[in-house]
Amino acid sequence: MKTSPKQRSFTEFTIMLAFMISIVAMSTDVMLPALSLIATDLDLENLNDSHFTVSSLFLGFAFGQMFVGPLSDSFGRKPIVYISYVIFIIGCLLAIFASSFTMLLIGRVLQGVGAAGPRIICTAIVRDGFEGRAMARIMSFVMAVFIIVPAIAPAIGQAVIYLAGWRATFVMLLAMSVISFLWFGLRQPETLPKTARRAFSLGNIWSGIVEITKIRAALGYAITAGFIFGPFLGYLGSAQAIFQETYGVGQYFALYFGIAALAIGSASLLNSTLVMRLGMQYLTACAIISGIFISTIFVGVVISLSGTPPLWAFMMWLIPTFFCVGILFGNLNALAMEPLGDMAGLGSAFIGATTTFISLPIGLMVSDQFAGTVTPLVLGFAIFNMIAFMMTNWSRNRPILTFKI
Repeated sequence: MKTSPKQRSFTEFTIMLAFMISIVAMSTDVMLPALSLIATDLDLENLNDSHFTVSSLFLGFAFGQMFVGPLSDSFGRKPIVYISYVIFIIGCLLAIFASSFTMLLIGRVLQGVGAAGPRIICTAIVRDGFEGRAMARIMSFVMAVFIIVPAIAPAIGQAVIYLAGWRATFVMLLAMSVISFLWFGLRQPETLPKTARRAFSLGNIWSGIVEITKIRAALGYAITAGFIFGPFLGYLGSAQAIFQETYGVGQYFALYFGIAALAIGSASLLNSTLVMRLGMQYLTACAIISGIFISTIFVGVVISLSGTPPLWAFMMWLIPTFFCVGILFGNLNALAMEPLGDMAGLGSAFIGATTTFISLPIGLMVSDQFAGTVTPLVLGFAIFNMIAFMMTNWSRNRPILTFKI
C-alpha cells in the first residue's frame, strides 16, 4: 500500500483496523453480564427474553453486511464506513436512553447494521493495498482482535456495570465508535480509486456473487472458515456452563476464559511473522492437521473419563486447540480474499456472510448439546476440523499434504 500524509505507517494502519474490528467484537458480548439487570429494569415479563439483546445485534449485522460491501465497491470505502458509524452511534444512543425493551432492541439492530461496515470494509481495505503473505500478516493481527475481544468482553462489561450500571456499556461503545470514526476519517486515505469502482445495481451484485462462487479458492476457504469458527462459537455459548457448572471455578471463570483467549491471540500474532516466511497455505495445513490430531486424541480421553476430564487436562487440550484456531483465521480470510482484488467489497461481504451462515448453526448445535460434560465441545472441534481439512483440499484442488515450505 502506498503511504500518504494521512497514513504514517504500516503499524498505525494495522492498529487502526484492529481497533475498528474491536468495536464490532465488543458490541457482541460486553453487555452479557447485564442481561438480568436489563430484563428487570425494562420490566420484561419473561426474563429469558433478554437474550434477544444479543440475537437482535446479529440480525442487524446479517442484514448490514449484505449491502455495505457492494456499496463500498461502487461509492468508495470511506463514505460507507462513515454512514455505518453514524448508524452505529444512533443505535448506541437508543440503547443508552432506552425506556422500553423494544427501544433497546431497535438500538441493537441499528448497532448490528452499523457494525457491518467496519467489519466488512476493513477486509476490503486490506485487500485493496495488499495481497498474498503481506495481506495474511495484517489479517492475522486484525482477526486476533476480532476473536479475542468477544472472549474478554464479558469481563470488561462486568467491571463497567459494577462501576456505572448496564447503560454505561453502551456509553463505552459510543465513545469507542466516535474515536474510531475520527481516527479513520483523519488518517486513512480512500483505497478504491474512482476508476476501479463498479456501477451499483442489483444485477451487478448478483453477477458478482455468481462470479465469486465460481472461484474455487474464494468459496472453499470461506466455507472452511465457517467450519472452523462454528465450534468456537459453540465454545462461547457453553464456556460459562463448562467452567462454572462442570468444573465449579466460580469467580475464576474470567481467568480461565482469558487464558484460552490469549492462546488465540498469541497464535495470530506469531502467524503475522511466520506467514511472511512459510506462507498461508503451509501454516493452514499445519494448523488444521494439528487441530485434528489434538482433538481426536482428546476425544478418546474424554470418553474414557465419562465426559469430564480433570480441569488441568481440559485446559491442556483447550490451549493448543485455540492456538491452532488463531493460526487459521487470518490465513483463511486472506486465502479467500486473495483472488477477489477487483471486487474486494462484495467479496468481503460474501465471505463474511458465508462464514456466518455456516458457523452460527454449528455453534448453536454444539452449545445446545451441553449436558454437563465437555464431550460435545471436543467432538465438535474434532469433526469440524476434519470437514475443514476436506474443504481445504477441495479449495486447492489438490491434497493438503503436498504442501512444502
